Amino acid sequence: MPFSSSSSSSSSSNPGPWPVSLSTDRLVLRPIERGDVTALSRLWTDAEVRRYLGGPVAGETLRAREEGCVAAFGAFSVVLTTDMSVVGLVSVEPCSRRGGRTEVSYQLLPEHWGCGYGREAVVAAVSWALNEVTSQRPEVVAVTQKANERSRLLLESIGMRLVDTFVEWDAAQVMYSTDRAGVPARH
Repeated sequence: MPFSSSSSSSSSSNPGPWPVSLSTDRLVLRPIERGDVTALSRLWTDAEVRRYLGGPVAGETLRAREEGCVAAFGAFSVVLTTDMSVVGLVSVEPCSRRGGRTEVSYQLLPEHWGCGYGREAVVAAVSWALNEVTSQRPEVVAVTQKANERSRLLLESIGMRLVDTFVEWDAAQVMYSTDRAGVPARH
């Protein structure tokens, strides 16, 4: 997931309003702040989190992510409303390498798996993307390794449908897609 520096307003390469915060019953998705970087670095370096994402990130790649993630367009820290702790990251890439379609990606710290936070966060991000980010092609895609059953179940549970399979990074991948009719309403 690339991060680049961004401004506080949208531009032609970043459609939609930014910065923006999204709320669910238990979460706030907000632009990444400097104080979030430690938790996000845990995501990028944790072997279990990165199991289906090419392994832990290190060296210059990690430093570049740490520097470039703060306030980057479409990159949200997933924060618990109860204590404002960072539990994960969701990003929306408006014009991805997936045929220019808007792509959502997500990672949660392992101690927060199985709580439904991923589902809540992804529904919020996809809804925002479909309503505010996508324009010519009102569709959002997500890609995961075919072997990542938990991620596949999450995507299917929010109404995304399998649209493609392919090999990338020496592993079988699956692409899911949804449009405005397919995503459940946010609570």
